[in-house]
Amino acid sequence: MTDRQQYTPGPAGGAQVLKDGEKWTLVLVREMRHSPEKVWRALTDPAQLREWAPFDSDGSLGTVGTTVMLTTVGAPTPRVTETRVTRADAPKALEYNWGGFDMRWELEALGSGTRLTLWINIDRRFISMGAAGWHICFDVLDRLLAGHPIGRTVGPDAMKFGGWQRLNAEYAKQFGIVKPKLSPSAVQ
Repeated sequence: MTDRQQYTPGPAGGAQVLKDGEKWTLVLVREMRHSPEKVWRALTDPAQLREWAPFDSDGSLGTVGTTVMLTTVGAPTPRVTETRVTRADAPKALEYNWGGFDMRWELEALGSGTRLTLWINIDRRFISMGAAGWHICFDVLDRLLAGHPIGRTVGPDAMKFGGWQRLNAEYAKQFGIVKPKLSPSAVQ
């Protein structure tokens, strides 16, 4: 049995929703056992992003003003988005817009590890799905940085994964919303 087959995500947690009318922001906080510098490289380096993130990047996200193309992974129809890095304060803060959604990453040293916080605007109809997906991405990232990669699990592949279904339901309940009823083939 491979590490991926043995992987089961923990319970939903470390997430909240900030609501400003129709604009909803998902905030996810995860404590990583790796240094801010190591986590920063995983957030900005295209080779490392290919191992855990729901998108591929054709260049580094580590410099303000850089424009890269981000391409969704696993979607029935890949979406390519031109993205400009608006903040890159290594190894503390990174901001850019991905496909119309503002993303802000903050890294805070926590002992020998990092408290990683992600703010991302998500259509409120899909906010529990986003929380479940990013939860799994963070788990994959943590294992990658520990030297035990289990492989990227995103898009419809993640939705077919039993742990994702459970997380989606748990986050929907936690956020007080109705869980969206979508099949994995409906995700774009």
